[in-house]
Amino acid sequence: MPQPNENLPPDSLGETLLMRALPQAALPYAKLARLDRPIGTWLLFWPCFWGLALAASEGNAYPPIVSLALFGFGALVMRGAGCTFNDIVDRNIDAKVARTAARPLPSGQLSLRQAWQFLLAQLAVGFLVLIQFNWLTIGLGVTSLVLVASYPFMKRFTYWPQFFLGLTFNWGALMGYTAINASLSPAALLLYAAGVFWTLGYDTIYAHQDREDDELIGVKSSALKLGRHTKLALVGFYGATLACLAGVGMLGGMSVLFWPALGVVAYHLAWQIYRLNIDDPENCLYLFRLNRDTGLIIGASILLGVF
Repeated sequence: MPQPNENLPPDSLGETLLMRALPQAALPYAKLARLDRPIGTWLLFWPCFWGLALAASEGNAYPPIVSLALFGFGALVMRGAGCTFNDIVDRNIDAKVARTAARPLPSGQLSLRQAWQFLLAQLAVGFLVLIQFNWLTIGLGVTSLVLVASYPFMKRFTYWPQFFLGLTFNWGALMGYTAINASLSPAALLLYAAGVFWTLGYDTIYAHQDREDDELIGVKSSALKLGRHTKLALVGFYGATLACLAGVGMLGGMSVLFWPALGVVAYHLAWQIYRLNIDDPENCLYLFRLNRDTGLIIGASILLGVF
């Protein structure tokens, strides 16, 4: 089993306030749910926020606080459930990759049975959150489990698992929209598409950290497929993101304030492409994490469109 490589960015930083407050026995479970890496929760939550904001904006209002809180907590729980399932499926692969060898399952901190029990507990909590919404949103939430369950296997069959992650991680845009409007619209579907292209971009950047290990063990990724053409591909991915967001602005009847805010989003994405060094894992991790701010800026753009 490989040891964590000191030259690679750490897989788990363990420096959040929550991690420091937890008892020692709970730490492996917290790491399995990636509570030490909150970036994933933010990336899952922002599309939910966008959907809520878009639906509310159509009534010249803002997202209800209760709905924001439910989606925020749901994102935390379901991101943990997704990571737990992913680690169960990938435990043998993770053991062969230096960056992930210290995760709870490959390192033996937790047994497979404990991981399954923890997964079921998280899904139960997630279901309790889901049933607070209308039937269409509940149906979409249940349907999302198909994407969650299939995603970990994609890297075995296709060079585009990042695309399937985009389909999964941005499903909340549809759920957030239906939670208020109880229906879907072309603008909501374009918002979902924007998120898919966005995720395809930032997760390709993230995947460059494991490029050499993935190639060695036969795991596929968009980073391996694109290689030195990654920056050009990112122009396409992020360009499609912006085009879809522009479509949302037009179909959603956004005010004039939406458009300069969208320009800030464009600058933020262009800056990522300009600064990217696919041979520097720390650079890739830094730019990946920067997308927490990108998601916030996109959400702010939609909110500004209400004025």
